[in-house]
Amino acid sequence: MTFPPPASTPLSIRAATAADVGLILAFIRDLATYEKLLHEVEATEESLRRTMFPEDGSPVARVLIGEWEGRPEGFAVYFHNYSTFLGKEGLYLEDVFVRPEARGRGIGKAFLLHLAQLAVEQGLGRVDWSVLDWNEPSIAFYRSLGAVPMADWTTFRLTGLALRELGRR
Repeated sequence: MTFPPPASTPLSIRAATAADVGLILAFIRDLATYEKLLHEVEATEESLRRTMFPEDGSPVARVLIGEWEGRPEGFAVYFHNYSTFLGKEGLYLEDVFVRPEARGRGIGKAFLLHLAQLAVEQGLGRVDWSVLDWNEPSIAFYRSLGAVPMADWTTFRLTGLALRELGRR
């Protein structure tokens, strides 16, 4: 699928705008519910506006909205990262979510195609993301696109109290 998709398809992928902040937060909550992590969502419309659509025009993350027949059905959040081994920037896909009733229409694949095209056009070295170990449908989908799991790597995270304590040392 090319971007933008042909006019004959009911699917479109577009860059989110500040007017989409409420929609983005709703998608974040839907994703968190799906992942059984709603209790961890701290994002607010204001925090999303400040980080994704700042007044200085330098967002820390960008958002794509996937629409089917003009109706928002999913989102993808990504940002630039860096590979020291490649000596190049890359893209990190923080979140991708398609509403359950809209799955199977190619929206998730369209997000990945869009990001891959951005990476190629910008001369970036790779696109990375994480998936929960139990999410077999997504793992199978990612493998079908040619993605490979980084089996030798374990993701670590500092957050909350542990982050604050370490940051005070």
